Amino acid sequence: MTASVSVGEKKQFVRWFLGSYKMKRRECIWILNYLLSNDELLEKTHFVEEAHYCPRAMVMSTTESKQIPFQFYKGKLMTADAEKSFHDLRLHPDEPLYIQLNFPSIPPASLYLAVLEENPHMPKGALVSEQDRLLAEQVLNESLSSYQEETILKKIDEALDAGDKERFFELSALLSVVKSAKKLESD
Repeated sequence: MTASVSVGEKKQFVRWFLGSYKMKRRECIWILNYLLSNDELLEKTHFVEEAHYCPRAMVMSTTESKQIPFQFYKGKLMTADAEKSFHDLRLHPDEPLYIQLNFPSIPPASLYLAVLEENPHMPKGALVSEQDRLLAEQVLNESLSSYQEETILKKIDEALDAGDKERFFELSALLSVVKSAKKLESD
């Protein structure tokens, strides 16, 4: 979980998310597309877990999720009316917005982990335990390691296709180092 996330990273994530999942409510797609078109608003947007603790938040779910399709929170107000929330976004673009996306992603996608921020409004009793934090860190490390391995394997295939022996041996050695490091982490 990162402390500050760039608008570019958020845009990349939202584009990936919209291309990868179908939302339970079409209004969620409109809202996410609106965020993509408004850098100032996207800068004030934070992707968090347990958004219902936040002063201004939206919870959106994909069709694969068993959770509520859409919920908007503002102060003590809670509504499932996406049009009201969209109206609030247009009227108050300077207020921070917290978004919780409910979608099946196990292990979590690296793009999601790159934009996920710690929820500053989470009650102290609901904070993540040290064990949960270590588990999340382990999942992230395994995910990054697997991604690195896949990338190297693709480059090895490209080197083979191009007949580049030197690049092939260089990448094979790198793959061996990555696999050894992965094995050491798991032991």
